[in-house]
Amino acid sequence: MSVKGILFDLGNTLLYFDGNWQEVFARADQGMVERLAKEGFSLDRDRFLSDFRERLSSYHDQREIDFVEHSTAKILEDTLAAHGISNVERSTLEGSLAALYAASQEYWIPEDDLLPTMKALKDAGYRMGVISNAGDDQDVQTLVNKARIRPYLDFVLTSAASGMRKPDARIFALGLRFFGLSSQEVVMVGDTLSADILGANRMGIYSVWLTRRADTAANREYLAKVSPKAKIDSLAELPQMLEALSQA
Repeated sequence: MSVKGILFDLGNTLLYFDGNWQEVFARADQGMVERLAKEGFSLDRDRFLSDFRERLSSYHDQREIDFVEHSTAKILEDTLAAHGISNVERSTLEGSLAALYAASQEYWIPEDDLLPTMKALKDAGYRMGVISNAGDDQDVQTLVNKARIRPYLDFVLTSAASGMRKPDARIFALGLRFFGLSSQEVVMVGDTLSADILGANRMGIYSVWLTRRADTAANREYLAKVSPKAKIDSLAELPQMLEALSQA
């Protein structure tokens, strides 16, 4: 196998979350409503936030069934409309969401072996890209910049921007198209069996399961259903694994 390109998942693959989600959500909600208030919108704070979170939760359940991503901006726009505020400018939605996601961005930490591994792979001639399931494209782009990995990547593709989520074959096909490579020339590295590994397997992409942060209820559900082509416990193992794969 001649590997030329590497697709990476982002969360729990290149970065990990080191915070308390309940506290972060509270700060995020506060930041968003404060930004909306600055824009001149008068809202019943508690009722609005309860509705927003309920809609977001319902949507998150649905997107795991149909793998369609409508983005958090759409949820926010619909919630505002339900509370009598319509025709909101895109810049206002984006600014409010930036305030929302700022609360969690500081808690996404690059893995210790991320930058050394990226440099080693780049020096070895591999092309690299990210495919991330996420409700907000700008949030992912910001996290990539904060992690200082943009110079190593050919592209950062999100479900929010493309409208489809892993394991949908179409988002993997987009990644291959950005590379200009065939599925036989690319590997996919990720932590989630039901998204990263299943999607890669369906596309004939060599799947590498990164297990360092993969002991989750969601993954345990798929252990008997989805089999990766290879497993690694850390990013640092990837260059040697790829070298052995190419030699084999």
